Amino acid sequence: MRIFIAGATGALGSRLVPLLQDAGHDVFGSSRSKAGAAKVDAQDATGIVMDPLDPDSVREAVVSAQPEVVVHELTALGAMSGNMKRWDEDFAMTNRLRTEATDHLLAAAAEVGVRRFVAQSYGGHWTNQRTGGPVKTEVDPLVEEPGKEARETLRAIRHVEAAVTAAEGIDGIILRYGNLYGPGNAISRTGEMAELVRKGKIPVVGGGTGVWSWIHIDDAAVATAAAVERGAPGIYNIVDDEPAPVSEWLPYLAEQLGGKRPMRLPGWMARPMIGQFGLALMTTVRGSSNAKAKRELDWTPRYATWRDGFRTGLG
Repeated sequence: MRIFIAGATGALGSRLVPLLQDAGHDVFGSSRSKAGAAKVDAQDATGIVMDPLDPDSVREAVVSAQPEVVVHELTALGAMSGNMKRWDEDFAMTNRLRTEATDHLLAAAAEVGVRRFVAQSYGGHWTNQRTGGPVKTEVDPLVEEPGKEARETLRAIRHVEAAVTAAEGIDGIILRYGNLYGPGNAISRTGEMAELVRKGKIPVVGGGTGVWSWIHIDDAAVATAAAVERGAPGIYNIVDDEPAPVSEWLPYLAEQLGGKRPMRLPGWMARPMIGQFGLALMTTVRGSSNAKAKRELDWTPRYATWRDGFRTGLG
């Protein structure tokens, strides 16, 4: 198949290109720069320079590729501050890519007769409803009020999911990735968040009862390649087999990084520093189930649990 990857030079897109090439597909990948397009060319695919926020640029790129499948992996997460009270600020560009760029890509896809559209979303913890059991499926509703710090980011996630799954004449697939880790991510041997964990600067707050779902970057790429080729339209959680509370995974991650054991803070003490949203991340968020993706995409994560991934897959 002819496949167009929007965001082919990111941490996930750069892994997806060779997977699809090796599977015999004809891959086209976009980057915002000529240097990025050259990196795609170096992977034996076809690099295309595209401004994802310019509808004419998006149309030109997609028309030139004439793809059967479009994969939307556009994000802008390279300059995260780590300040949970500035969540919407940090995600401002990514939110535009999930709204404006999604609409541009869908319009171009419809024009050239694309039959399948796979788009990145998120399902690692905070978007899930925070009542009921600790693990949510794709049929469970998203949270209504994420905290004032993340309202715009939730709105953008709702947009990409609704737009893609409702696209007329296109099989729309949403992949709700868990918290990504591994080479090229903030959680890696050299990543920014890992360094904070190593130095003991991320505490366990309020008992650490918030449940997180993780996925290694390579497992996310393999799942995405599977979704390109198979699976009914709809939403899939791409996470590992073991959702876990902060109180379990954070000390283990610190240990694997050779860092300090995280300190513990009561919620009332931490809230002024991390805000309503940050407190929820530590205490009330819920993880996600991967049962549907394993069943319908015929996919199994290599790192079935973050325990194995943190030990051997951080890079």
